[in-house]
Amino acid sequence: MASKPNGTLYIGVTSNLPKRVWEHKEGVADGFTKKYGIKTLVFYEQFETMEAAITREKRMKEWQRSWKVKRIESVNPDWRDLYDEICN
Repeated sequence: MASKPNGTLYIGVTSNLPKRVWEHKEGVADGFTKKYGIKTLVFYEQFETMEAAITREKRMKEWQRSWKVKRIESVNPDWRDLYDEICN
């Protein structure tokens, strides 16, 4: 998730992506995302198991910012909000 194009980034894991993104958008999720106004879903990946998702999350959190931006832009060059896409 991002605050704006090339803005503050947040990486997380959830078993219910539409619900979790809605919580961030509505500001009901206290913490980092609320503090920095992170409300736009710009990238997501799906995994077969929670263990695989957590492993990926931990690895991506260690990435340099430029790697994260490059990964986002490889699938979403315009930094569109993907929320509607995951709700359909």
